[in-house]
Amino acid sequence: MSSKAAMSRKTERKRGTRRKGGGPNGKRALHALVLLGLLGTSAYLTVELRDRQDDPAPPVRTIGGPASKAAGKTTAPGERRFERLASPARTVVRSADGSVLATFTDSARTAVLTGPSRTFTEPTYTSAKVTSDSWVRLLPEKWREGAEKAPWFKEWFASQLGSQEPDIFAFSMEYLDGAPQKKDAHGIPYAGDAQFGPLNPNGSEAGDLRLEQSDFYDYLGIPYTFRDGTVEKPETQRFRAMDCSGFVRTVFGYRARYPLLGKDIKGDGLPRTANGMARLAPGVPVLELTGKRPAAIDKLQPGDLVFFDIDKRTGERLDHVGIYLGLDTDGKPRFISSREEANGPTFGDKGGTARLDGNGFYATGLRSATRL
Repeated sequence: MSSKAAMSRKTERKRGTRRKGGGPNGKRALHALVLLGLLGTSAYLTVELRDRQDDPAPPVRTIGGPASKAAGKTTAPGERRFERLASPARTVVRSADGSVLATFTDSARTAVLTGPSRTFTEPTYTSAKVTSDSWVRLLPEKWREGAEKAPWFKEWFASQLGSQEPDIFAFSMEYLDGAPQKKDAHGIPYAGDAQFGPLNPNGSEAGDLRLEQSDFYDYLGIPYTFRDGTVEKPETQRFRAMDCSGFVRTVFGYRARYPLLGKDIKGDGLPRTANGMARLAPGVPVLELTGKRPAAIDKLQPGDLVFFDIDKRTGERLDHVGIYLGLDTDGKPRFISSREEANGPTFGDKGGTARLDGNGFYATGLRSATRL
């Protein structure tokens, strides 16, 4: 989410959202009824969500594929080699034959483990496919040199290496166009086709068609209490919607349990907007923010947050954020984000090719990257 919206959340004119493939009137009435029911139990649900910050996320169906060579090996722990690399400082775990099993970056919680290969497709918006044996997960705490000797890591690594439990990629794909709705034990729809935001009364197909500022609690349709005591309440017209930063907060925060902040401040959680994440979030700068397009992107790894300056009206503020997926089947660096043009999360090409190379809309707007 950027700050270009002329109206705040408190003063924006109420408009019904238009679901993909459906009319606005019936959906708006249905959303209102659903939200009223959910708000009836909002106090309990808010406490329940806060208390479950460290609980496992609901089960998610992953996309299976042939196992990679590294994933099929059962190397004994004593045969693994922990190798130190620089720029950024990190530890790479290799098997006896030299295959990379995992990568852990100093001061970051994001870890990339080698596992069964998966292929992700989104035929509605692109012919490109992403086939990857990278599984992106969050460490229980920030990595540091020598952490492989710690008991917490040995237990975590033994349970996660080769695991097919849902990861960051699996979570992110559950909000694409047409993704089936999934509900938790309380009936809250935590996954399924997401919109970008409600229709903008002053927008048009040429620009600003939909409003920004939809966060994860808007998508869920329930109030949320942040750790500082701030309570944010969803808006009816934003039900099932998330803007670009709201999508990242949904995937990393609500689903993967990375701490969340209620606004753009420096702290141990993920700030609210793309600009706040780029400048204030914890983690490791992988592509330094200089105000210009990075000269090279070879330091990126799957799961990194990528930041863009694509709206000249926002000045030096970064106004878009996505999650780097790695190379697609054409060998091109691809990312996923929630976009107005596709009305929700996508790694497709509607409104601009979702690649970081070449001279496309997003490629030329790339400004920095962070590893949480």
